[in-house]
Amino acid sequence: MERFYLIVGHVGRLELLVPHGVKLVQLRIKDQPDAEVRRQIARARDICAVHGAQLVVNDYWQAALDLNCSFVHLGQEDMESADFAALRRAGVHYGLSTHDEAELDRALSHDPAYVALGPVYPTLLKQMKWDPQGLERVTRWKCLAGNTPLVAIGGLTPERLPGVFAAGADSAAVVTDIQQAPDPEARTREWIRACAL
Repeated sequence: MERFYLIVGHVGRLELLVPHGVKLVQLRIKDQPDAEVRRQIARARDICAVHGAQLVVNDYWQAALDLNCSFVHLGQEDMESADFAALRRAGVHYGLSTHDEAELDRALSHDPAYVALGPVYPTLLKQMKWDPQGLERVTRWKCLAGNTPLVAIGGLTPERLPGVFAAGADSAAVVTDIQQAPDPEARTREWIRACAL
């Protein structure tokens, strides 16, 4: 699994950053009408195809199926409504969010392409009902997840990266650090270099 996992909230940001060497990117669209969601997913799919990047569609699994996307990410609440059998039949991979051991057990029972744990550190982007998990929890999750890749998310910076990988994470998902950077393109390149070390 790619060690650097970019998460963006709009296809325009994806279009700006993917050409800088991003190989794994999640499109996380919030509060948009269905037609706009589908427009952005289709555009993101095409951009990623051109640049050899893997697109992961957040939440909108049905749109991902309809638009021939090959990867989705589902939160715990999205798992309630997702048709895992339909995703498997279509060959669509899926990653699943987890925050506690019950959620991890549930996620692993679906044989996901990866499980995500977060927030590892305090995060500014969205109000979380979960306290920061910390690196010890990352190590525990990796033990429990076994061969299933583990994605760490929440409050990550290039400086924190060595500790996150040493704790057992296979991939670092980045949202805020790049979103709030004065030069997101340069920051993306910095992340790619840091993840390659």
